[in-house]
Amino acid sequence: MSKWVIGILLLFVGESLFAQNNNKGKVSGVVIDSNDKSPVIQATVQILSLRDSSMIAGNATNLDGHFSISAPIGKYLLKVSFIGYKPTFTPITLTKAKPDINIGNIELHTDAIMLQEAVIVGQAPEVTASEDTLVYNSSAYRVPEGSALEELVKKLPGAEVDENGKITINGKEITKIMIDGKEFFADDPNIAMKNLPVNIIEKVKAYDKQSDMARVTGIEDGEEETVLDLSVKPGMNYGFFGNIDGAIGTKDRYSGKLLANYFKNNNRFTVIGSANNVNDNSFPGGGGGFHRKENGLTAIKMGGFNFATESTKLKTEGSVNFNYKDADIVSKQSSETFVSTENSSFKNALDYTRNKTTNLIGDFFIEWRPDTMTTFIFRPRIKYGKTNNSNAQNSYTFNQDPGYSTDELFATDDLTSLVPEANIVNTVLKNSLKKGNDINAGGSMIVNRRLNADGRNITFRGRYNYTNSNSDLFSISETEYFQQTVENRLEILNRYITTPTKTSEYNARLTYSEPIFKGGFIQFSYNFQYKHSKTDNTAFDMPQDWEIEAGTNGGTLNSNLSKSATYNYYNHKMDLTFRWLREKMHFNAGVSFQPQHSTLTYSQGNYQVDTTRNVFNFTPTLDFSYNFSKTSRLRIRYRGRSSQPNMIDLLPITDNTDPLNITIGNPGLKPAFTNELRMEYNIFKPETQRGMFSFFNFRNVLNDISNRKIYNEETGGYTTTPENINGNWNLFGIVGTNTALRNKKYTINTFTRTNYQNMVSYISDKNITADTDKNTTKRLSLGERLRGTYRNDWWELSLNGSIDYTHSRNNYQKSNNMDIYQFAYGASTNIRLPWNMSISTDISQNSRRGYVDASMNRDELIWNAQLSQDFLKGNAATISVQFYDILHNQSNISRTISAAMRQDTEYNAIYSYCMIHFIYRLNLFGGKNATPPNGPGFGGGPHGRGPRHF
Repeated sequence: MSKWVIGILLLFVGESLFAQNNNKGKVSGVVIDSNDKSPVIQATVQILSLRDSSMIAGNATNLDGHFSISAPIGKYLLKVSFIGYKPTFTPITLTKAKPDINIGNIELHTDAIMLQEAVIVGQAPEVTASEDTLVYNSSAYRVPEGSALEELVKKLPGAEVDENGKITINGKEITKIMIDGKEFFADDPNIAMKNLPVNIIEKVKAYDKQSDMARVTGIEDGEEETVLDLSVKPGMNYGFFGNIDGAIGTKDRYSGKLLANYFKNNNRFTVIGSANNVNDNSFPGGGGGFHRKENGLTAIKMGGFNFATESTKLKTEGSVNFNYKDADIVSKQSSETFVSTENSSFKNALDYTRNKTTNLIGDFFIEWRPDTMTTFIFRPRIKYGKTNNSNAQNSYTFNQDPGYSTDELFATDDLTSLVPEANIVNTVLKNSLKKGNDINAGGSMIVNRRLNADGRNITFRGRYNYTNSNSDLFSISETEYFQQTVENRLEILNRYITTPTKTSEYNARLTYSEPIFKGGFIQFSYNFQYKHSKTDNTAFDMPQDWEIEAGTNGGTLNSNLSKSATYNYYNHKMDLTFRWLREKMHFNAGVSFQPQHSTLTYSQGNYQVDTTRNVFNFTPTLDFSYNFSKTSRLRIRYRGRSSQPNMIDLLPITDNTDPLNITIGNPGLKPAFTNELRMEYNIFKPETQRGMFSFFNFRNVLNDISNRKIYNEETGGYTTTPENINGNWNLFGIVGTNTALRNKKYTINTFTRTNYQNMVSYISDKNITADTDKNTTKRLSLGERLRGTYRNDWWELSLNGSIDYTHSRNNYQKSNNMDIYQFAYGASTNIRLPWNMSISTDISQNSRRGYVDASMNRDELIWNAQLSQDFLKGNAATISVQFYDILHNQSNISRTISAAMRQDTEYNAIYSYCMIHFIYRLNLFGGKNATPPNGPGFGGGPHGRGPRHF
């Protein structure tokens, strides 16, 4: 009861805090460039006193050039200014009769004298903040000539790109890339990252994009996604432009790219294609620090097209993308698994993998507004995929640390000559081939009808998804158990397993939103979901002399390992959401009730069962945001969600398809409940070009579904049972700053990251386990990135440093506590020389300390460089020579730590090589103001020559 009272009091207090003052008025308008009519972002807008020109109030323009400022009733002077433009002064009068005035468009004219000075000393701010959006100015970052978007993103404060191409900005994963607000190849950001040239991009905006449902209803639904939205340079939105990029290199390296674009106002068509065997590496010379890890050698071929059209009532977008990837991966692993407070299991392995993947994806988007009150949105999607993955693995398991490296162990023909037989548990030699294909078709449709201008609306959303997949697994394994009797010492398993699966899913949702007071809304929603899935897993034992290449002939059905499952799922979801809006404050609070009904028909060997499960889920949500100004914002979000265990995990059956990894179901599993709290705060001061952004996330899982493992000392295998466990939680936080110094020519960026994890698991070498077998690993990770940059119109120099510290404590075996350091420092420079020539280079010292294995404690001096020359009319062509890892020092080693184990892995990769690139650009622009910028390619300034415009 007290919680409800506090909530009501908060509403009344908030109402009084955000109530409008009757003695105040408001001035609004839009600031635009007088030449191309584009919005001027972060222009300074001030209301000045007529008596002494003192500032009464001020603000900055947002992404659309819009501003809104409150001031007391009276007569004033409105001043608008921005670097490189002449300031404008407009008399304004706010009266009680007319307290709110809209100035309309305010045009800023270029100041020729000031602009010349700006070319020398004025610099575009690296990053600005506008409400919930971070805006990065492309012109503030120098990248090597010919670079793709990835090289620019890696330089953005708070941005990280991992070895799989996953992009995060301030800890949040980027799931989509857009161009001028329109989707670019749907849900595959890597297409843009690897193929879009930097020199067409003016700004990069990072923000949380609402789902289609939230956008049309105005109610947050928790389905937002973090996106990068690219703004194309002015003058390039009307005409044709393209890039052809080809390269050859040492060690048989090659790369080729094709990009063709046609823009006409709100219509866009793009054709893209690429092929390379350099792991889609970015250009050298971009910056120091730890370089992106590469797992194996990968050859990629892709092609596709993307389009977007927009008229008054109809908007269409879509893409078709073909992608082929051939990955050749060799890895060496050494791991330690904690099986009790005294004992560990040690494993060394060599792994050879060849993965071939083919995908053809079509995504489309249609939005139709037949009138101002009605919206139709349709998103169809189709995907075809094919895989061919082969693997060969050789592994040794020991009951004590063998005392030799993985290379030394596998270099000998007689393992017992290095390690006593009493310490060897097993050796495994395994070859497998997995072939699969799947087709997926689905779509969603939204129909929204506004019933009045006050916010009353009704919305229907329907979804459908169908998947038909088939997988064939061929495997040959030979396992020798050194601690078993002679008759049980050798085990040979030759198997073929085929698994066809069909899944259908239907979803229908009806939503009604009702205004209850000015700025206050309540929303009712009902959602029905039905899912049907059928899987048949058929296993065959193959003859002793069988080879994978022989196919499926000669197999004998193994009915004990064959299984079939038919699953039906019914979910009813009722949502009640309250929304409260004020000029500076947004507040959403809601609760979801979800009764669920599931049925499972399962058979394996002689075991057959029909089971039914009925559960009830409860999900609360909270979303609060407050705008202190146009450039300062606080947002707090909470979401709780319940997740049910897999129904097969609830069955008391044993699956021993892999004798070293036996699984047993657990009928006593409970649902897990996840609490997640997020907080974001950012501030930016346009007049000093200084800003700070921060993000914090806390996640706690109650009754987390983990695995209880029992170790078999004689075989080296594990018996795994899903089990509820408490104590898994995670706290993550980042703080970044951007500071411009003297004349904005010097900038300093910092990025601080902290992560604390409490990881719990069950593991034991006893048949009966207890809570004393609960292992807890506490890990604290601290990271700091620091970059200082000096920049003028022809030269940029960056000094950078980073340090990452990991403090890990294990209550099972304190001898495995670790304190690990990784640190790097270096410099990068981009120099524009006469004769249309440029040099880009970076050098960094990368070091690791604190590893028990001395070979992991390394110092690597990495040096990359590029020399490029522009030529032909308008510098339409560039030839460059690129050198990667000139000193031959780079390696690829990673460490993974969990509550149950630690593992060190080293992958093959190609680092040290040289390539010669040729790039040709074709620019055909039309329209009155469509003259392309000076310099090579599509832009001057940092990516070309010529002055930087503000």
